[in-house]
Amino acid sequence: MRRNLVLTIMLLTLSRAVAAQVTPAAGYTPPDDTPSIKVGVTIYTDYTYQSNPTATDADGNTINPGSFNVARSYINVTGNVSHIVAFRITPDVVRESGLVSLGAGSSVSNDSLVFRIKYAFAQFNLDDWMTKGSWARVGIQQTPLLDYEEGIYRYRFQGTTFTEREGFYNSADAGGSFHYNFPSNYGDVHVGVYNGEGYTKTDPNDQKAIEIRGTLRPFATNAPILRGLRVTGFYFGDNYIKNAERSRAVGQVTFESTHFNAGFDAIDAKDQPSITKPDIEAKGWSFWATPKTTTGWELLLRYDHMVPDQRASDQTRQRTIIGGAYWFPHQGNVSAALMLDYDGQTFSNFVPAQTDQKKIALHALINF
Repeated sequence: MRRNLVLTIMLLTLSRAVAAQVTPAAGYTPPDDTPSIKVGVTIYTDYTYQSNPTATDADGNTINPGSFNVARSYINVTGNVSHIVAFRITPDVVRESGLVSLGAGSSVSNDSLVFRIKYAFAQFNLDDWMTKGSWARVGIQQTPLLDYEEGIYRYRFQGTTFTEREGFYNSADAGGSFHYNFPSNYGDVHVGVYNGEGYTKTDPNDQKAIEIRGTLRPFATNAPILRGLRVTGFYFGDNYIKNAERSRAVGQVTFESTHFNAGFDAIDAKDQPSITKPDIEAKGWSFWATPKTTTGWELLLRYDHMVPDQRASDQTRQRTIIGGAYWFPHQGNVSAALMLDYDGQTFSNFVPAQTDQKKIALHALINF
């Protein structure tokens, strides 16, 4: 028995020694399957002064409304179960105004910061089988266009992008999606099936939204000045109820360089809340540019033009944004910025007439 025990120990020792001498093939780096988790924050805060229209206080005095606000606050929790399985959970803190029912026909005024889920999804990385950066997701997640666009347009903390601000779709929704990167950085495609109502609402029926974005970078391997050009097409197809369409088609051109970013969006949207109601077609476009220096100073110049109903094509609303921002020096993927801007909106030929809006604000961004 003692001899067998010694022999067993010798065999185990030899097998470990042999295993220790086995090395991976030259140039091969095994994937990192170490579980990990990270926590970050995103904060949008501002002071906004409204010069037009004026308001009236409780004593009947004419005032210009002004207030400090927390427009948005995220807690970002991301992690990896392995190099294939990842996840993200992002609670969203946002102001909710209105009345809250207490039951029995009574209610109280509500103007609180509420806590809700913005993102909660599982991601399955497909790098082992497809191009790097390809994946599939399921859960409450970013929709294809806005998440992509905001990687180029960095001023969501001033206000949302043109198509989102006009209320045509949401930045996040529950569903499943697939993303594929074209080889040699020539672009990507992102397609998904979603509830269609956005992350703040439940799906009221059996209708689902199909969203697809395709982006081409035609000069990906050419001179550096041309590599920043991207051409994008986006389609959103859904129904409010059966046979009552809700669709959006967007064309976009963007450009990125050391000294400025710029973009142009055009949208055609159709809305028919019920088959008993007319199908309303809206069209609009937006142009923005951000000239910038290498010392952190940037300008934001943006103009939006919207015709909400093509049956009354002379009715338009325009938005002009002019701002100056300073982006603080940083390392890695964090960012911090301050911005002073003017945001003005005008309404032409609306019946009944709508009052023009003019605001001046100081915005702050923390993204860590």
